[in-house]
Amino acid sequence: MNFSQKMFRSSLVPFMLSLAILASPLSAPREASAQIGINIGVGSSLNRGRPITCPQGERLLRGRGFRDINRENCRGRFFNYRASRNGERFEVAIRQSDGRIVDMRRTSRRW
Repeated sequence: MNFSQKMFRSSLVPFMLSLAILASPLSAPREASAQIGINIGVGSSLNRGRPITCPQGERLLRGRGFRDINRENCRGRFFNYRASRNGERFEVAIRQSDGRIVDMRRTSRRW
């Protein structure tokens, strides 16, 4: 085997490896998808079971799509808020000990 054949073989292996990597599905970009709606209701845990403060409850509701959040009562075991979402007004009660929504009532459709 002469020198040129050795060089060809030694360069063939890295070339084949690079082709295999480029052809693998890991290198292909993923298709983009958007989350259309956030499903939230009574029983939804907003803070993964950890205790929350009143301002944290407000931030967690804002992260779930609620806007114009007003703190109604932040004393005791439950925090009560009034908030709007998709043009509708809601009263939401969150348990302080674990951040779980225990009550959610629609107060008006449009405001």
